Amino acid sequence: QMADPFLYDTGERSRYGCLGHEVQIEHIKAYVCRPSFFTDKAVIVVHDIFGWLFPDIRYIVDLIAGHGYITICPDFFKGTDPWKTTDHWADFADWMKTHDPMKVDKEADVVLKYLKEQCGAKKIGIVGFSWGGMAVHHLMLKNPQLTAGVSLYGRIIRDSEERYNLLNPTFFIFGEKDHTISYDQITLLEEKLKQYCKVAYKIKVYPGQVHGFAQLKPEDMKPENKPYIEEARKDMIDWIKMFI
Repeated sequence: QMADPFLYDTGERSRYGCLGHEVQIEHIKAYVCRPSFFTDKAVIVVHDIFGWLFPDIRYIVDLIAGHGYITICPDFFKGTDPWKTTDHWADFADWMKTHDPMKVDKEADVVLKYLKEQCGAKKIGIVGFSWGGMAVHHLMLKNPQLTAGVSLYGRIIRDSEERYNLLNPTFFIFGEKDHTISYDQITLLEEKLKQYCKVAYKIKVYPGQVHGFAQLKPEDMKPENKPYIEEARKDMIDWIKMFI
């Protein structure tokens, strides 16, 4: 039996009062949070399979905005249903066919245009979680407008060697106990990036951490995981700050 793809325990989640607001950009809705001062730096956050409304992802948007970035999480599912905790994993492959993390280019372009023209953004980075981590890996190979990227536990795309020729600095974050990504895949990613990648990159594996670990709100963290979650988030922000 195959392990459930992307599954992490969403458990009982505490409610979250968001700091940002929702906007409509062409055919996409998005959640935006801005810092209290003017900035021309922005970060796009790509949600996981639970979509742009999921409290955990909005918490991350607000967290990044608190570091001085216009931060936006667009609905990359374009109004279609995200994966729900009540859905059956047997149907996951079919659901993925209509929610392909490699088919996010059009939406990314719409959001980049909005950030540049409406928000005055000059430098734009991107971070993504799980499904969003795969989308980030894809976009960092395709879109030179993205100055830096952080891919958190996105399953590793391996359909060709060009998958390792990143356009701009990219940081890959993994949990040691992630049952959706084997250690062999991470080792292979490291070997291939060494061979093909001409820009700065980094790979880091966090001890004892499972899939989805870096998205938790403080009150949902287990004490033994908290230091690793906080370290991963600090590393993510530090990577963005280095380039944006």
